[in-house]
Amino acid sequence: MLRTGAAGLAAALVLTACSGGSDSGTDDASGAEGAEIRVWLVGSDTPDEAREYLTSTFEEENPGSTLTIEEQSWTGLVDKLTTALSSSDSPDVVEVGNTQAATFTSAGYFAPLDDIAEDLGGDDLLPGFVKAGTWEGTFYAAPYYAGSRIVFYSDQVLGGAALPTTLEEYVETAKSLRTADHSGVWFPGQDWYNALPFVWENGGFIAEPRDDGTWEAGFSSEGGIKGLEQVQDLMVNASNAPKDGDESELQIPFCAGQTTFLSAPNWIRWSIQAPADAEAPGCADTFGADLHAFPLPGATAGETAKVFAGGSNIAVATKSQNVDLAKKALTILLSDEYQTILAENSMIPAKKSLVPALPDDEFTLASATAAANAELTPATPRWGDVEAQKVVQDALVQIAQGGDVETIATELDAQIESILNG
Repeated sequence: MLRTGAAGLAAALVLTACSGGSDSGTDDASGAEGAEIRVWLVGSDTPDEAREYLTSTFEEENPGSTLTIEEQSWTGLVDKLTTALSSSDSPDVVEVGNTQAATFTSAGYFAPLDDIAEDLGGDDLLPGFVKAGTWEGTFYAAPYYAGSRIVFYSDQVLGGAALPTTLEEYVETAKSLRTADHSGVWFPGQDWYNALPFVWENGGFIAEPRDDGTWEAGFSSEGGIKGLEQVQDLMVNASNAPKDGDESELQIPFCAGQTTFLSAPNWIRWSIQAPADAEAPGCADTFGADLHAFPLPGATAGETAKVFAGGSNIAVATKSQNVDLAKKALTILLSDEYQTILAENSMIPAKKSLVPALPDDEFTLASATAAANAELTPATPRWGDVEAQKVVQDALVQIAQGGDVETIATELDAQIESILNG
């Protein structure tokens, strides 16, 4: 079954992503022996095996130099990167969300990679993510991995209820399964990634360019409001998640048996199926023992919803003191060996040729099916500013708290247009 899903995925991976970049130059620093290369990876998605491979391989290939991985949080990442990449103590290699890439490529924060593009994978790299890392014809940020959200559930928690076949059924089923201490679906207020499919499926949009080059936001469009009303219905009537909470550590409420459905990135299965301990609240022997997943259904039965195309790009900082060594580290990150480790952990690899390395299971197939209908945020360098200012998240918190959807959506559109057209 994976072969069918993988084929669809390979076609789907020609995604349109945010475009970005700069024509600024870079200090062509040589890799000095004895240097320390600092790599910023975001969140805990990158498995320990991959981290260990990167560190050991780099240090073996570059005697006398060391590589240190510094884990960062997605929360506030744009602001933190803007400060760090401007400083004299800049990290050398940084991961950035695919929708955030244009913010940095267009401002000259990343060193050009055209000289090593073939070493990184050339035409084998995911084209949508290459586009996200390219600005004015120069390649600045390579693909790192891709992914999509799928809906997890446990048979023992579902209790024989039928799986939804449409988005409307998904809402009604989740509402019917909610009790005072159990959510039908876990939907914290700031979770804008899971809100977007409802906007898209109802014919709304985030923002689109006008003929005069300015941007028009669309959360207050007819479809946008209808989608956000469904989101509010779920947040208020199907979810016990914090109304101002975010989407971090989603395995915790699932493993605590606090929710039936959990819409999350496909690789969270490893956290759910991990043995429970103080540091990794997994549930391999309980709710994770019969874990299943399906793509979020669309507005029409038999179709999947348009979901957010997640994933990351990775780049060398312009202000790295050792650009050549940093590019060597980047080459390892894009190597077949490293990317295969990611693929084996259900992270869609940066190279199309490595899709067969993905696990042959229902989670990967569900993710591949979802990815075939994935959407991205607006292709503008200023979208990163929208994310950094958290205007979408703040609006969703108001919606989760029962605010008037049309009023909130109209105010949100005004904020987005001010940022994108400022």
